Amino acid sequence: MTPGRKRRPKAWTIVIGAAALAAALAVAAWYLHRGTGSPRADASDPELVALGAAVYREHCAACHGRNLEGEPDWRRRRPDGTLPAPPHDATGHTWHHSDEVLFRLTREGPAAVAGKGYRSTMPGFAGVLEDREIRASLAYIKSRWPPDVRKAQERLNAAARK
Repeated sequence: MTPGRKRRPKAWTIVIGAAALAAALAVAAWYLHRGTGSPRADASDPELVALGAAVYREHCAACHGRNLEGEPDWRRRRPDGTLPAPPHDATGHTWHHSDEVLFRLTREGPAAVAGKGYRSTMPGFAGVLEDREIRASLAYIKSRWPPDVRKAQERLNAAARK
């Protein structure tokens, strides 16, 4: 080869390099999105509901109540501007939201859904709970709702998927 002249890569080198790059991108995409998937919380899945019951007891019940009853006077703001934890049973407003909204609210915190100015004592649980655990806790909550409330919330899910 003459000095100053660039060597051209062989075709097979380009093919192998492109394949390696494609594989690396696929692995990176899988790694970044693993466990996220659909935010759907399937209350008819007994394994998911059982996991959710344990997650709820450990991470949610202290504020939202052992029986999903929420804190007293949950609609009245505290002096610091935050609201008490709402109930997650049929008397609250949890079922007025799609699984996607509930998943984001739980994962990222209420301000991520309501807007950055929203003040809440509830943290986001990203980094604390895996996405499957968040879905499981929501499945557990939904499993405790009466059938008519579950049907109404499922209509919200169907509309959100459109």
